[in-house]
Amino acid sequence: MRDSRALPGPVQLLVMDVDSTFINEEVIDLIADHAGVGDRVADITERAMAGELDFAASLAERVALLKGLPESVIDEVRERITLTEGAPELVASVHDAGGVVALVSGGFTSIIGPRAEALGITEVHANGLEVDQGRLTGRTAGPVVDPSAKASILAELTSRYDCDPERTVAIGDGANDIAMITRAGLGVAFCAKPALVAAADVAIDRRDLREVLRFL
Repeated sequence: MRDSRALPGPVQLLVMDVDSTFINEEVIDLIADHAGVGDRVADITERAMAGELDFAASLAERVALLKGLPESVIDEVRERITLTEGAPELVASVHDAGGVVALVSGGFTSIIGPRAEALGITEVHANGLEVDQGRLTGRTAGPVVDPSAKASILAELTSRYDCDPERTVAIGDGANDIAMITRAGLGVAFCAKPALVAAADVAIDRRDLREVLRFL
């Protein structure tokens, strides 16, 4: 773990991973349950989050297993996801301080977008699921949000909103968040894999995002 340090002022930009961070679930695992390949996909997800597999390749492998599912599965899974305890309070606190909250995810925009909008989060960067004639094709749509993309999005938002880099915060749980949290002014490992904990400024083991407020 890096040396913990306080922000030099109120947070200006908070960037959060989504699956197992902003929400309690891994969305692709929930979709995979509908395809009868839940255990297989969950194993790949676990290994990817631990840093044992290349993220982009593992994502392509997992999404391929979803081929043929009806598009309606997206709505069904959206209803099953739950916000992590303390997420609304953390988002509101940053907004009240005049900061920007962004979500960056290896998951899917169509599922997390409405939840983000309900909390006033306008910056949502995630993957698309390709659909053809009402069924998933087994491919993603658009650029893949992989580890390097997460770090690039943080840098782009820092510049676009004219933020002090030292007053940016990134939160994640997996090895695919390492590049992002090491680029932020404060990198937070949230109920995270050991690889991310080792790279973070602070680690939170209690599953409550209000714990992050202690470091802001």
